[in-house]
Amino acid sequence: MIVNYTADGWQLIYQQAHALLAAQLLHQWPAFLPLDRWVGLLAAAAQHDDGQRRWDGRYALTPAGAPADFTMKDFSLEQATEVMHEARFQGRWRSLLTSMHMSFLYEELRGQQPEIDVFLDEQRQCQQRWRRELKLKKDEAQQAYALLQWCDRLSLILCRRELPEMERALEISLGPDGQRYDVRQRADESVQVAPWPFAAAEFEVSVEAAVLRQLQFGSDEELSAAIKAAPAETLRWTLRR
Repeated sequence: MIVNYTADGWQLIYQQAHALLAAQLLHQWPAFLPLDRWVGLLAAAAQHDDGQRRWDGRYALTPAGAPADFTMKDFSLEQATEVMHEARFQGRWRSLLTSMHMSFLYEELRGQQPEIDVFLDEQRQCQQRWRRELKLKKDEAQQAYALLQWCDRLSLILCRRELPEMERALEISLGPDGQRYDVRQRADESVQVAPWPFAAAEFEVSVEAAVLRQLQFGSDEELSAAIKAAPAETLRWTLRR
């Protein structure tokens, strides 16, 4: 979960919902791939956080009893393996993109545990095999993945309320064209990306969040019940050139 503090509780955004926001952003880019691969890229963006484990006490709560943000969780090999398992039902292209995302997220953990190294080695081997079978050059796959990663990053900036105040710019990442892109929020609350990469001059994106009016929870079960009963709100952003 993505957890944002509010004055009287918490705003919770499921990572799957954040991924759907990433897909909305990707959908606004001019397509630069054949239709089947462009749709596969959209699917990878929308589903790259599927395979989440069910909650189990310490997974969902901090020691202080607050909902735990996803950044507080340790790497889960079980979850990463499940993400790859689900991707393979949609073919090699989707699997390649998802595997590249696993490498991007977890390669820094190499050397910590033998089983993690085995997983990372498997990703490298599978990526090479899928590129060969799909007759893709490495830089072609990297260009497509760079867009997925860019949209994932911008979605996180929005969901985690990281837009700076005073209209200051924040780097997103390098785009599929190798350019650096920045984002800022104007005084009218519209969001600007520079340079502007999207096909439309203006569009709206959204994500759904659960609103909790309680700061502390005694157990995972209490938090789960509170989330099920919590009202939902739709967060919206207008992106404008």
